[in-house]
Amino acid sequence: MASDRWKLYFGFEPYYEVDEEGNKTETNLGTWYETWLSGEPTLEQIKSIVLNTINKEVDQKILSGMIWKDMPIWLSTENQFNYKAAYDLAVMSQGQTLPVVFKFGTSDNPVYYKFETLEDISDFYISAMAYINKTLEEGWNKKDNIDWAVY
Repeated sequence: MASDRWKLYFGFEPYYEVDEEGNKTETNLGTWYETWLSGEPTLEQIKSIVLNTINKEVDQKILSGMIWKDMPIWLSTENQFNYKAAYDLAVMSQGQTLPVVFKFGTSDNPVYYKFETLEDISDFYISAMAYINKTLEEGWNKKDNIDWAVY
């Protein structure tokens, strides 16, 4: 009798061991996503699940994956807006709106960072935008390189 439940596996990422010289060796371990489905899924359902998962992964990495000067940076939409506003004002005023302070780090280990120079806030903002763009590009590449024929 055929089962009406299907399990979808996707996104396998292998774990690597790194020796003292920095050489990576693939292990037999890894991570992947899996989900149970009722009935045999269509290719469109599979695409929707896989692409939505990648989008969520990218969003989460943008939100909480940036490190700047050894500090975790929380890039919520609101924070991105606040960082852009502070940067734009600093540039337009040639630094007269500085200093400005932002809270970085984590809830358990907050760091209050004071931007005192135009160079410092520019370095931060440009780094944040580069991080977001790189993360988006990684997500696009991941989606563009899916072999849908295996499904």
